[in-house]
Amino acid sequence: MSDLWRYDGKRVVVTGCASGMGQAAAKELIELGATVVGLDIAEPTVAVKEFHRLDLSDPDSIDTVAAAIGGPVHALFNIAGISSGAAPPLKVVEVNFLGTRRLTEALLPFMEAGGSIAAVSSLAAAAYGANIPTVQDFLAASDFAAGRAWCEAHPDELVGGGYGFAKQAIIVYTMMSGVALGARGIRINCIGPTVTDTPFLADTIKTYGEGFIDAFPKPLGRVSQPEEQARVLIFLNSDAASYVTGQVLWTDGGFMGGVATGLIKTG
Repeated sequence: MSDLWRYDGKRVVVTGCASGMGQAAAKELIELGATVVGLDIAEPTVAVKEFHRLDLSDPDSIDTVAAAIGGPVHALFNIAGISSGAAPPLKVVEVNFLGTRRLTEALLPFMEAGGSIAAVSSLAAAAYGANIPTVQDFLAASDFAAGRAWCEAHPDELVGGGYGFAKQAIIVYTMMSGVALGARGIRINCIGPTVTDTPFLADTIKTYGEGFIDAFPKPLGRVSQPEEQARVLIFLNSDAASYVTGQVLWTDGGFMGGVATGLIKTG
């Protein structure tokens, strides 16, 4: 049973490998026997097998890196992202969704049956269900330029910085892709993390203020650590999760359960 969790003989791609969840995932994947190809805009400190500098807001950078990676790719970890406070709303959507989708689809030709993809959404996308028709309309803009044009034509959807909308797109894209990729024997899932103690957190505090973290409901009494989120991604892309696809797994320390049962009040 324990072998199902290991990655021996597998070549995996990890975006955001220089910090936070991506760094934690890359480190643990190496320990689990994976050959790790790391992607980031910054140089990593983890000893990945290959490193390619990647700008997810630049389609040319994405295409160049995907061609350089080549195959095989047994698993893809889409972890890189930026917060609403780190860039203008359009760039937030480019990095957190449009670039992530372009990289995913550029690497899919190198992935065979048994391959898997895991991405990071967010608790900020928890209301995705009420917005599925709009997100599907956005997803119908199927390339990077068309997606950017859609955002420019629908500025109201990016109110609040674009982060929540981009993370809703990750969830809906995951659910829709589960059907099409399933026919090829490829799985795709995502997680919905709560507040996590990464460099990303500093941008969140800058945007929402110092009191945001203290006021945010935390059933477990603390924020999450990057390793805790990375391990769930590693599970989802492992053979131990071989019948899990098209899912969002809320790695939120009990927040969504509390909301659903009325024990946590929002709004």
